[in-house]
Amino acid sequence: QVQLVESGGGLVQPGGSLRLSCAASGTIAYIYTMGWYRQAPGKQRELVGTIHSVGSANYADSVKGRFSISRDNAKNTMYLQMNSLKPEDTAVYYCNADTRRSGILRRDDYWGQGTQVTVSS
Repeated sequence: QVQLVESGGGLVQPGGSLRLSCAASGTIAYIYTMGWYRQAPGKQRELVGTIHSVGSANYADSVKGRFSISRDNAKNTMYLQMNSLKPEDTAVYYCNADTRRSGILRRDDYWGQGTQVTVSS
């Protein structure tokens, strides 16, 4: 199996910064695209951004210029640096990984349990 664990969430004031981490573990052969999603109360889960195995990242318009995604392939870990945070960034943040497990040709999507980010004064 593959497990994704997010960390780094918390309470921050508007204009502040947070850095989230997503660590993948288990019988991993290769992780292709990884992504960050978020879900605010009463709203559907939305894409924040994705990063490919070779490092190029894409972002939702709402976070461009403020958020940055990176990954350390050696550690199977992805990061989300969030700057200039706004109250509307408040949500549970989830990570996702398109993964191929050791000894298996099929690729599967895995999700973390989520970490709460609250932006409030």
